[in-house]
Amino acid sequence: MKILLDECLPRRLKDRFPGHDCQTVPEASLAGKKNGELLATAERQGFEIFLTMDKGLEYEQNLAGRQIAVIIFRARSNRLADLVLLVEACLTQIRSIKPGEIARI
Repeated sequence: MKILLDECLPRRLKDRFPGHDCQTVPEASLAGKKNGELLATAERQGFEIFLTMDKGLEYEQNLAGRQIAVIIFRARSNRLADLVLLVEACLTQIRSIKPGEIARI
């Protein structure tokens, strides 16, 4: 699975997704793009999953017809220690989420 980590997530989180092609927004040359443009460009680059903590994204973006799915972390903070607690649930969600869907973990 090709996974894109939002800029609000720590870069070291990508190491928690072995077996997946996981990149950060800056690594994918998408830094500074706003949500709509970011998702469209990420899709064109072949990303299948977008991981974020941006709770507003689900209200700002219509994912109907999109080829990318979004998983929103609901952690106490964006510190790696808080996010690591949700990685197993995220990996489970990655196996079942469909393009155009949003999941919260």
